[in-house]
Amino acid sequence: MAEKTSQAQLNELRIAPRKVRAVVDLIRGKKVDEARQILRLTVKRAARPLGKLLESAVANAKQNGKMEEEKLVIKEIRVDEGRTLKRFRPSSRGRTSPILKRTSRITITLQEYGS
Repeated sequence: MAEKTSQAQLNELRIAPRKVRAVVDLIRGKKVDEARQILRLTVKRAARPLGKLLESAVANAKQNGKMEEEKLVIKEIRVDEGRTLKRFRPSSRGRTSPILKRTSRITITLQEYGS
């Protein structure tokens, strides 16, 4: 029997990937209910967008995949680097110093276990 999976993606999140990965590592491989609790209690800025992305993936699983919410587990969650916004700050002697504002691209895949 083929595995049932559901996916959701968040593009161009204006938080650096290194900071998002610290939160993602907390919920990787967990059941959806457990991941919700962890994200609700996490004080990092990336926790709120990750929670919304998780809810979107759950809604996709229920709507498109006809999966049961209680049986969902996070199969894969990946944080890739998105587009980098380049800004410049004035520096001494009339020079400029670059500022790199990094963005993240997050992909989450849910799987129904016990099927």
